[in-house]
Amino acid sequence: MSKGFLFPKSHNNLNHLQMKFGTKAIHAGIEPDPSTGAIMTPIYQTSTYVQNSLDGHQEYAYARSQNPTRTALQQNLAALENGKHGICFSSGVAAIDAVIRLFSPGDEIITTNDLYGGTYRLFTKVYEKYGIHFKFVSMSEASSIAEHISENTKMIWVETPTNPMMNIIDIAAVAKLSTGNKIILAVDNTFASPYLQNPLDLGADIVMHSVTKYLGGHSDVVMGALVVNDEELAKKLLFIQNTCGAVPAPQDCFLVIRGIKTLHLRMERHSQNGKTIAGYLKNHPKVDKVYWPGFEDHPNHEIATKQMRDFGGMISFSLLGNKESDARKVMENFHIFALAESLGGVESLCGHPATMTHASIPKEEREKVGLVDSLIRLSVGVEDAEDLKNDLANALSKI
Repeated sequence: MSKGFLFPKSHNNLNHLQMKFGTKAIHAGIEPDPSTGAIMTPIYQTSTYVQNSLDGHQEYAYARSQNPTRTALQQNLAALENGKHGICFSSGVAAIDAVIRLFSPGDEIITTNDLYGGTYRLFTKVYEKYGIHFKFVSMSEASSIAEHISENTKMIWVETPTNPMMNIIDIAAVAKLSTGNKIILAVDNTFASPYLQNPLDLGADIVMHSVTKYLGGHSDVVMGALVVNDEELAKKLLFIQNTCGAVPAPQDCFLVIRGIKTLHLRMERHSQNGKTIAGYLKNHPKVDKVYWPGFEDHPNHEIATKQMRDFGGMISFSLLGNKESDARKVMENFHIFALAESLGGVESLCGHPATMTHASIPKEEREKVGLVDSLIRLSVGVEDAEDLKNDLANALSKI
């Protein structure tokens, strides 16, 4: 670690632990600017900081290592996940990449067989050639993971809800398994956000977010983040952040700080609209299957009820007849749902996982988990639910 690298200053965890979520979203880790009293964190648009002497510097030395705007955001994110250390990166994939850099050739990672295509691509196309082995297994029953653990297993990587099939994985049960085998448990919490789910509280070691999505919330930032409690693990990840340099810009950090201030309000509306749209689709005559963890007959619904506060606005559904041409026709006839990559913004989006987010996964592997050619993934926004239902009705009437 270079002489100029500093461990970020910690915030007052006791005060934040006493706050309810909405208060933490607005205030945790955020202090008025000491020089002006500005209530919003300034954008420190600087690449370097003047040193007092050759022998030392003030808290900040070089902006790749630290930036005050980023520090405020990292403290805020840590508080939202009830963690001690937040670490931000230039994208969600960069955050995942930093986690994998903890391991060495010969190490093994167990992950779910239904996960974001970008994660799958990073694992299989980049890190497998460096000798890190990945096992993609069903995690619907946490106990079944045990048979895949070997002496080389160093981490279990979990998504819940999964992308795009909305599978629910029992975090507490997997945490018990990982702790017993001295294995790191990392959870991608992007679909749920800290408002709906807090994996550290359930025993996870690392929480990962594509901050681009619900945390930013306005489709104007690309960023990733990790939150951990263990100080040694935090130091390793901060060293990787500084050494490899995939850090976010101060302007982006400012935008995420601003976005988080309404996270609780947005997630409440996303969840309300998600419930309305999921129910509408389930009763539509042209829809085959609807995947949303709020349904009582959804696999592991009881676990979702236990570990989540609500069920969010992410929904996937397939069409009767399973024709890709029908899926294309539906998505091309939306007026409110925009056909676009990404999710979690205030505006409603639709996507076709088989040709977009999960195209890097072989067709036979996609179909094993139910990711068929007619599957459409919705990110239900915060518009009026009646307008969204009407938009779906119109688009589905075209097939």
